[in-house]
Amino acid sequence: MRGPLALVLLAAVPAWGGGALPIVTTSTDLQALVEAVGGDRVRVESLAPALHDPHAVEVKPGQFAKLKAAALLVRIGLDHEPWLARVLHVVDDPRFVPGSPHDLDVSKSIDLLQTETPRVRSDRGGHVHGFGNPHYWLDPANARPITAAILAALARLAPADREVFAAHRARFLVRLDEAIPRWTAALAPYRGARVVVVHDSWEYFARRFGLVIVAALEPAPGVPPSAAALAMLTARMRETRVRVLIAEPSSNASLVRQVAARAGARAAVLVPSVGADPEAGDYLALFEANVRRLRTALRP
Repeated sequence: MRGPLALVLLAAVPAWGGGALPIVTTSTDLQALVEAVGGDRVRVESLAPALHDPHAVEVKPGQFAKLKAAALLVRIGLDHEPWLARVLHVVDDPRFVPGSPHDLDVSKSIDLLQTETPRVRSDRGGHVHGFGNPHYWLDPANARPITAAILAALARLAPADREVFAAHRARFLVRLDEAIPRWTAALAPYRGARVVVVHDSWEYFARRFGLVIVAALEPAPGVPPSAAALAMLTARMRETRVRVLIAEPSSNASLVRQVAARAGARAAVLVPSVGADPEAGDYLALFEANVRRLRTALRP
């Protein structure tokens, strides 16, 4: 490793020396959940922005230095972060070897969906869901095992603060456990509703709230559909009376409007991650926004 970046990394302090624990996450969702457990005892930064192409995350030199100085790396895991291997190669810190006390892969605590999905060949473009669908944070109930794993990791690093972390998590779970029944009741009239998604992000959300995903606009994650595939999909949506097309802020708006119009459906732009929309400023607000938007789209 040579050049200015190497000098930055060498100047970084690799160990926690007291005060707030420096934590780096690979997503804004994990950042929000670490902050919920850690409170003012942690200082958290996400390497990736709320909206990003999984293959095109550009980590800045300052972020490399923060990772080198971090006490803990918290990652989504599976194959959701193909860019992370390059980052860890540059940082070259043995503390972030998978399975070490300084590296937390929260997917290990999740009951994953689509674990038998075939891997997508790299020559097709897109990104793969070869080890299971990685969008598990979009089931709010998964915040319980995620925050349990975060609590255990933080407590190993700062055992004197274990009770503080546990109290923070308990307060968060009270709010979560109050919210999930409310969100479930709001969408209960639409259980069994058939929807199409643009990107295969919403399987966990759909399972939680009783939606049936009949198809994805992308034939594989990140791969745009062909004209023939679009024609077949819109015909199928009309025939099966699919009422809602779930898009995301980064979706091709023109394509979403075209498909919804041809299929006689409504488009609902849901927020995939904390911070991807002003209404989704924290983890609970993410679901408040998505449940409200989906309910509006599903209404007759």
